[in-house]
Amino acid sequence: MHPVPLDACGADSQGAIGYAFQQNLYNEFKRRGMKKSVATVVTQVLVDRNDPAFENPTKPIGSFMDEAAALTRRDEEGWAVVEDAGRGWRRVVPSPMPQRIMERDAIKTLLDRGFVVVAVGGGGIPVVEDDEGNLVGSEAVIDKDYASSLLANSINADLLLISTAVEKVALNFGRPNQVWLDKMTLAEAKKYMVEGHFAKGSMGPKVQASIWFLERGGKEALITDPENIERALLGETGTHIVPG
Repeated sequence: MHPVPLDACGADSQGAIGYAFQQNLYNEFKRRGMKKSVATVVTQVLVDRNDPAFENPTKPIGSFMDEAAALTRRDEEGWAVVEDAGRGWRRVVPSPMPQRIMERDAIKTLLDRGFVVVAVGGGGIPVVEDDEGNLVGSEAVIDKDYASSLLANSINADLLLISTAVEKVALNFGRPNQVWLDKMTLAEAKKYMVEGHFAKGSMGPKVQASIWFLERGGKEALITDPENIERALLGETGTHIVPG
């Protein structure tokens, strides 16, 4: 039996998780007496087939394996595999930069008609253009924060809200001199990125996505955790990133 291609796995996940969002939001809107509809758009995201990421797979996916199983997958299926921080071996795939949200017009039309739209799940399904301009699925994973930032700009959103595991962004996270940030300007966010305050595998992509959103004309980015979203939108918590 042939394994399911990674792009198809992404499409399956988008549909399944979108279904869960649709149903739960429908029920919550009904409970609150709100006449709102929800739609999921299985979203393709264009990447450059010549992106250097394709030559340097870095994104760990899937379950952990022992070394023997990982090397067997490498030899028999052509997987790139790495040892992951002492926890076991995992497959790694390319993580190219998103270039264009292919279903942008459909998403914008639904938004303009009042729908709540679930889109770009998991960073979107990475696709490339062949020599004739046709779309072809790609064995890769796009960073979800980068794709969400691009989508937000594409639909002219005023606010990019990124939900994560902590209430606020911090400098020197986890250290004795940790400092929680209520607000950052774009210039400060870029400075802190250069200084290495935000880890590549956690807060780094979220702050970088916020920086790009503002550089492309967005008005504000906000980072907080799910339970504090309402308070953060009221300005009571979260880290607000603004132009300047």
